[in-house]
Amino acid sequence: MISFLKNHPFSVEAFFESSLVLTFAAPKQDLQHFLPDCLELDTFQDKWAFVAMAMVQTKDLRPKGFPRFMGNDFFLIGFRIFVKYTTNAGKRLRGLYIIQSQTDKKKMELMGNTFTHYNYSTTDIQQTKQNNIIHINSRKSDFSIAVEDDPEAALPAGSPFADWKEARRYAGPLPFTFTYNQNTKEVLIIEGVRENWTPQPVKVMDHHVAFVNDLALSECVLANAFIIKNIPYYWKKGRVEKWER
Repeated sequence: MISFLKNHPFSVEAFFESSLVLTFAAPKQDLQHFLPDCLELDTFQDKWAFVAMAMVQTKDLRPKGFPRFMGNDFFLIGFRIFVKYTTNAGKRLRGLYIIQSQTDKKKMELMGNTFTHYNYSTTDIQQTKQNNIIHINSRKSDFSIAVEDDPEAALPAGSPFADWKEARRYAGPLPFTFTYNQNTKEVLIIEGVRENWTPQPVKVMDHHVAFVNDLALSECVLANAFIIKNIPYYWKKGRVEKWER
């Protein structure tokens, strides 16, 4: 029963007031060992793999179909690796593999760890916005982000991408998120659904992210940064299939 509950047993919906995503590029061999055997890295130029930090302000998060007044507002942080998965039917899916999840409220930590495998922890999160400058930081988690909301921003220096069109392919969130149960050899597939998803570039003025630094990557460059605002979003009920390779 506990295992069933953690497999996203019902659809969930929320309103994304904002979703700020910073994507870091690293040599593919540096990220490969974080993945279970059922997943492969979603690479660029057969050299770069990507880990993203997504910072999402949600509103009215609740089981899909429930009235809004039963929802809750949470700030969510997820560190995800861009991956691909081939289903037993031979369909290749692009998606994300979560390696850490955080939130600003204990209630979300409890709910998230009951109904997902994402291993939420609670942390302090401070947000401020002055003019077009957005600051998000945490003392406990040791990160500090400052971005300028500027759709004309240039790509970060050293980005492997030639332009924003290339970079947007690794902006997230991708349609699918994957979890793997090593004991049962089962892959859990969660599909996200959204409309009018148009990420806008932002200029990263400053960033320090201890979690990314602690991955001990041989090379790590900020590849892109995007923001979206005011988007309804929902996740379908999880789907499980046996991995039979």
